[in-house]
Amino acid sequence: MSNATPASGMRRRQAWTVALLFAGYAAYYFCRSDLSVAMPLLIEDLQRHGMANRDAILRMGQLASLGVFAYAIGKLTLTGLGDLWGGRRSFTLGLGGAIAFTLLFASTGYLPVFLIAWIGNRMAQSIGWAGLIKVCSKWFGYSSYGTIIGILSLSFLVGDAVARQSMGMLMRQDYGWRALFGFAALVAGLVLIANLLFLRESRAEFGYEEPELNPLNLFANSSAPANHLWQIVKPLLVSRTFAVVCLLSFGCTIVRETFGLWTPVYLRDFFSYSVASAAETSAIFPAVGAVSVLVTGWLSDRIGPCGRSVVMSVSLTAAVLPLTALAFLRAGAATSLWPVVLIGLVAFFLLGPYSYLAGAIALDMGGSKAGAASSGIVDGIGYLGGVLAGDTVARLSLAYGWRGVFAALAVVTALSALSAGFLYHHQRAQQQNEIGLV
Repeated sequence: MSNATPASGMRRRQAWTVALLFAGYAAYYFCRSDLSVAMPLLIEDLQRHGMANRDAILRMGQLASLGVFAYAIGKLTLTGLGDLWGGRRSFTLGLGGAIAFTLLFASTGYLPVFLIAWIGNRMAQSIGWAGLIKVCSKWFGYSSYGTIIGILSLSFLVGDAVARQSMGMLMRQDYGWRALFGFAALVAGLVLIANLLFLRESRAEFGYEEPELNPLNLFANSSAPANHLWQIVKPLLVSRTFAVVCLLSFGCTIVRETFGLWTPVYLRDFFSYSVASAAETSAIFPAVGAVSVLVTGWLSDRIGPCGRSVVMSVSLTAAVLPLTALAFLRAGAATSLWPVVLIGLVAFFLLGPYSYLAGAIALDMGGSKAGAASSGIVDGIGYLGGVLAGDTVARLSLAYGWRGVFAALAVVTALSALSAGFLYHHQRAQQQNEIGLV
């Protein structure tokens, strides 16, 4: 095939690539949301085996924290391999590993096996998003990063929402937690087969030209190939802008992981939702976040070079308000709409900016040479913060109640908003210096 292949043919292949990546990463979330949805059932199961409610909650919180820690370590140490061996391999290997460990989790009722299976699951999943980002850098030009990554960021939100809704329906039919994990593995397995058969690494495989990179990426002045991991990560580690992005990821991931993990428990304990209703209602967070991701992704491609930091600063500042309101809510009946509305507002103001960090911004900085490593480091630092969403949030909820949890999250979000403002001023100064040099 020559470079004269009609543009419509490439657009079709790009659309097919997006569809496969979207379905694949949504499937990852079936193997991740299952723990959150099944958490009340797992706590009840531990109680039936003689464990006190407080101890069961703490054990589940510790399990979640260790899983997030493993995820962070995988992000920091394994994702750069995608820049060496290719994004498609990372993407499919990660999904296959998640399926295997999900089945292991469902095979037993013992905490030590739960721990091994969940850590293995999160470690396998750690290479998935970076693999997706690497494939995108080989299929799309930088002027469409915000829109394309925005669309693909919907995958984890849609996957999370659909998983919660479908698993909630299974729970209404009296299926236990093992059935939820088996269902997750089945869905992910079918999607993995499709990606193994049809996903391709690069549009160059079909004879198209390589996509255009952001001229301001950290590797723009280097024409030498990056053959070693240190050559890939060094320009990232010495960049001040990249450090601020990592700090933002740290704060935003704490908030996102807390809502992703504990919303069903919060709704059940604080507002007397049934286990199934809490699972289904918790889908409001990823569902509303999907709208936010689309809106902010579209804006970021149109506002200009500093557009992403502007949107992050404004949105994160706005997110402080519903978090503060949640801290002042009183326990009530399941008919109350206030918790649902406020959780939706947090999702709208948080998840759009969050999607920038390990997506469009990571590609802007890493380009095609270090897109996977850039995304992995940003996400890895974020998930080191996300570790706090498990054990620490469990202890906060027991010591200070859910009001204390939301007050702490409001403070974290306010500090993140300040970091986004600093990022904007730094980028603005950098842009003005480059104009002056021209």
